[in-house]
Amino acid sequence: MLSESHEYFMQQALKEAQLAFDSDEVPVGAVVVMNNKIIARGHNQVELLNDSTAHAEILALTSAYSSMGSKYLPDATLYVTLEPCLMCCGALYWGKIGRIVYGASDEKNGFHKHLIANHSPFHPKTEVISSVLRDECAWLMKNFFQQKR
Repeated sequence: MLSESHEYFMQQALKEAQLAFDSDEVPVGAVVVMNNKIIARGHNQVELLNDSTAHAEILALTSAYSSMGSKYLPDATLYVTLEPCLMCCGALYWGKIGRIVYGASDEKNGFHKHLIANHSPFHPKTEVISSVLRDECAWLMKNFFQQKR
């Protein structure tokens, strides 16, 4: 049942990634979930906003903080289609998010590339789940960059 829930919410994050793709942005999407309900959505808007920090995770977190009236989200889960970069890891750390579920790995810019002695960049209480709908998430990314070549 829980894996079905993870897949459902990752599909919602994929819809956000598709919005980014359709806007010629790197196709990363995210949703923030609390009590089995989406409270915030985001997709990359780096090009649109001319802002290198306008990643899906950051935009979704900002929306979630506003929605909840809080700067911490210990009871929330972030679903994101791509492994978070170090910048997003920092934001997720400070927001004390309860769980991060991501789809595709990011060999080039993902946080795993920067792990030192397997030390997680997230808050100690944050649970991390990887590879949910990995192939679907990776396909959208590969398709985007193939079109750019």
